[in-house]
Amino acid sequence: MLRIVVGVIAGLLAWLTLWVGGEQILSAIWPQWFGAHQLAFQAAITDGAPFTADPTVLATHVALGTVVSAIAGLLAALIAGENKRAPRALGVLLLIIGLLKAVMSWPLVPLWYHVLFTAILLPMAILGGRLKTTH
Repeated sequence: MLRIVVGVIAGLLAWLTLWVGGEQILSAIWPQWFGAHQLAFQAAITDGAPFTADPTVLATHVALGTVVSAIAGLLAALIAGENKRAPRALGVLLLIIGLLKAVMSWPLVPLWYHVLFTAILLPMAILGGRLKTTH
């Protein structure tokens, strides 16, 4: 049981690290596009500044979330030594965090983004866990 808990925690930390790192890399590569969008979103959240979501940036977030969730699920499974409970628990935790993020940013981005981004978290964590073969 301890390995499962450690796997879930490691998966969550990996998800957060990869997510933030991915956003930082994309912002550094495309500062006038991705980076500017991220800064405008942050200003809208913290200061109520006006914000218009770029659908391409949002789609990039969905793609990044898909990959990061699968990697985190795989890591949780590898650390836990099993490929079912740890990725599933991680996916539920990611889903809860995703729902909180959706509530926080509800008026700023379109419904399709909230639905799609939140919907990928659990299944991709589970899919990532299934990449670990059981022996």
